[in-house]
Amino acid sequence: METAVQEGRILLTADADFGTLLALGSRAAPSVVLLRSADHLRPVEQAELLAANLSLISEDLEKGAIASLTRDRLRVRELPIEVDRAAE
Repeated sequence: METAVQEGRILLTADADFGTLLALGSRAAPSVVLLRSADHLRPVEQAELLAANLSLISEDLEKGAIASLTRDRLRVRELPIEVDRAAE
């Protein structure tokens, strides 16, 4: 994650732990694209999903965000994510 921040990169992953780490650390970078249910998609389908949505999320990712993609849903959360510490 540190390398992505230093190099201004965006992480592409199917691992939801990256979002958790960003939230718990109150981090504003790096941006993350989370491909939900990626294990049910072939690599070409993952690429198509990303390509179909990239223009919709690129501005958010440049500012700092987590974008969660499925075949039928797109969710974007601005970074840093507020964590309710009272609930922990």
